[in-house]
Amino acid sequence: MSLPVRVRGSYVLPDAELQWRFSRSSGPGGQHVNTSDTQVELRYDIAASATLPQVWKERALERLAGRLVEGTVLVVRASEHRSQWRNREAAAVRLGALLSDAVAPPPRTRRATRPSRGVVERRLTDKKRRADLKRGRSGNFD
Repeated sequence: MSLPVRVRGSYVLPDAELQWRFSRSSGPGGQHVNTSDTQVELRYDIAASATLPQVWKERALERLAGRLVEGTVLVVRASEHRSQWRNREAAAVRLGALLSDAVAPPPRTRRATRPSRGVVERRLTDKKRRADLKRGRSGNFD
């Protein structure tokens, strides 16, 4: 049984499309670290996914291109905890966050607007007042 990997909203990656791999982790743990496979590697093949919407696939493949192994596989490792279960949770959360950011719709384009006349006038009068204040601080009283 693996943890649900949430992507966006209520969409959850199916367990059948996730590949879990476990290995010995380095770091603290004493003798325990030499005997148990606590490091977790979670692999998800984006292109081969049957349930991921096509638009999301295209966005994820484009935005995560630098992170993908073999061009389509997203790999996440977790080894910061001493227990395999907590590392599994960390890997699932990390994969979900990466995919969530990658499949998010692009932000709306900004429409250029002009500042109102009042805003421009206030900015210029404040600028003039500030210049007069600074000029008054100098020893020159011309």
